[in-house]
Amino acid sequence: MTTGARRRMGVEERREQLIAVALGLFSHRSPDDVSIDEIAEAAGISRPLVYHYFPGKQQLYEAALRRAADELTARFVEPHEGPLGARLLRVMQRFFDFVDEHGPGFSALMRGGPAIGSTRTSALIDGVRQAAFTQIVAHLDVQEPSPRLELVVRSWISLAETTALLWLDGQRLPRAELERQLVHDFAALAAVSAAYDERMAQVVRRMLADEPADGMFADLVGRLLELPQPA
Repeated sequence: MTTGARRRMGVEERREQLIAVALGLFSHRSPDDVSIDEIAEAAGISRPLVYHYFPGKQQLYEAALRRAADELTARFVEPHEGPLGARLLRVMQRFFDFVDEHGPGFSALMRGGPAIGSTRTSALIDGVRQAAFTQIVAHLDVQEPSPRLELVVRSWISLAETTALLWLDGQRLPRAELERQLVHDFAALAAVSAAYDERMAQVVRRMLADEPADGMFADLVGRLLELPQPA
């Protein structure tokens, strides 16, 4: 049995501890299902002391969400080196790492549960999406994205979110397969848009110019050519 006195934490240190504890609990269950009592118990403090640092669960949830949003945003940061397909694959692998680590919390966030009703939390979610959009456009070496390019990139980000949510619902498809498929989805969306717009066609040409024979986009073409012919 430990007999030493418990070390007293400073205000910021205690806040950081509570945010970390909340994130850990939200990673296993929806935030709506986690009580302040559980957070207090996991942190080893009393319920009133939690309220000393955060007025309520919503404020604590927002702080935890802000931390998670910063972490998720960082998953989209990738050096601008090498073929685009390989870069996007690494981004998707880190994105699914996050989804895997924060499953219920990610699901509740994207599906907009009752605990996520404030404009501040909505702004955080939009901020993550905007950061992902900015990162992808930068990888395409485009200064001012055209309306069609914006549609392609934002549609792909939405598709990645939806795919992750469906994967969480039973994990009925292999994660690695979905990561590669999402990279192929990006190429397909860009190619279809290029058929309607010359500026998008230029983007696609640059994408393919640096793609090696065994790269991600070439892999998509190979898979399509291997489709069985109708009898």
